[in-house]
Amino acid sequence: MTQTIEQVQREHTDEWMAIPGVVGTAIGRRNGKPCILVLTASDTEHVRRKVPSTVGGYPVAVEYAGEVRALDAQQPKPPR
Repeated sequence: MTQTIEQVQREHTDEWMAIPGVVGTAIGRRNGKPCILVLTASDTEHVRRKVPSTVGGYPVAVEYAGEVRALDAQQPKPPR
């Protein structure tokens, strides 16, 4: 592997975000090893068929995350 997992994620994020139902990407862990996560708004087989299981030598996993929305800048932030 000549690229870092972060480089591979950045390189493919726009391509994956163009797939209907994909709401983001992240770096996570599967079976104790780093992987790229493709996050979806719904758990659809359609997305799984379009996303490869590996890219750049790194495993890729499709994971349901639900709808993702930006916070309204006018609303107060929730306490931590």
